[in-house]
Amino acid sequence: MSCRTGEPKAPIFDGDKAYQYLIRQCDFGPRVPGSQAHQDCLNFLTSELKKFGATVTPQPFRQKLPGFENPVTMTNIIASFGLQKAERILLCAHWDSRPWADQDPDSENRDKPIIGANDGASGVAVLLEVARHLQSAEPKYGVDIILFDGEDSGLPGQADSYALGAQYFAKNKDFRYRPAFGILLDMIGDGDLQIYQEENSINYAPKIVKRIRDRAEELGSASFHASSGYQVTDDHLPLLNVGIPCVNLIDFDYEYWHTLADTPDKCSPESLAEVGRVILSLLYE
Repeated sequence: MSCRTGEPKAPIFDGDKAYQYLIRQCDFGPRVPGSQAHQDCLNFLTSELKKFGATVTPQPFRQKLPGFENPVTMTNIIASFGLQKAERILLCAHWDSRPWADQDPDSENRDKPIIGANDGASGVAVLLEVARHLQSAEPKYGVDIILFDGEDSGLPGQADSYALGAQYFAKNKDFRYRPAFGILLDMIGDGDLQIYQEENSINYAPKIVKRIRDRAEELGSASFHASSGYQVTDDHLPLLNVGIPCVNLIDFDYEYWHTLADTPDKCSPESLAEVGRVILSLLYE
């Protein structure tokens, strides 16, 4: 794709590098709020984003979670690039993993925490690889990467018990913060990646849905589909509720969802790269 004179071309997204970021997160173990693995991963993510030149602002919040005796401290990680630029794009993912494998086919596993390779680590892995390029090739937009905590500790049928970090951010953000649009990455590492248009995104951010779909088609990204597939409660809903047009890129047809089998071997560098190429192309258009 050509770009206007003076604007940087989109860097080449490295799917293998992104996959290593996925593995690195999983190596900490389940990133359940309140655990040592959670704290270790927080330190790692913060350090990496700072290394890439981001202005990193931790946003801690404390809340009672289902199944936890005491309130737990969670932390959103806000990493900003090009702070001087007024026109901004928000990229986000959740970095926590679910405390219970409640969808596991083995009932004895359903109280155990999951690794969350696809559901958690995949979106973060893509954003870390995006961030790595933002340091060396500055796009015309300012970019805010937000890694939300507390997305996956909710109970079925209780929508407000999910997306806690996104809810906290939306309620406490500066009223002047109005990115042009946002993109949420969730469960985008599946080896058989199929991204259908998410219905809340279609209803509340249709222009951005079309923009992403058109760009994916230009790039020959066959995993992006023009038809709708599902309506998902996720981190984009609190953002939509405060007027930020945010699209959820998600492959919800994933048989290992909320099971102990959501491990790195179910994910692929090629899937991460396909999503990452679309994101970088949008940033550097």
